[in-house]
Amino acid sequence: MDIIFLRDLRIDTIIGIYDWERETPQTVVLDLEMGADIRRAAHSDRIEDTLNYKAVAKRLMAFVGESRYQLVETLAERCAALLLEEFDLTWVRLTVNKQGAVSGARDVGVIIERHRD
Repeated sequence: MDIIFLRDLRIDTIIGIYDWERETPQTVVLDLEMGADIRRAAHSDRIEDTLNYKAVAKRLMAFVGESRYQLVETLAERCAALLLEEFDLTWVRLTVNKQGAVSGARDVGVIIERHRD
């Protein structure tokens, strides 16, 4: 299986459990690894034959930007489900990083891996 990746996708959204977090957008950082077979695209050299990572990024930017989840766990789960449903993926590994959420730590978040049923 081949992996198409997208790193450091920064999206502003409302996320968190505290009152101020429900009013002030914060930046979450997404890293993705997506399982796809790229052999057909490598042979044809056509974007139609592969996973269009620009389309993935745009879809996530719209979805996350409009979301209003409290937990990064929920955001990660919903993003993974969206990717598996809307794109031809066999699996996805997704990191959602809410930088600065814990004093003294640069990064904090979750990493999930989900497979198509």
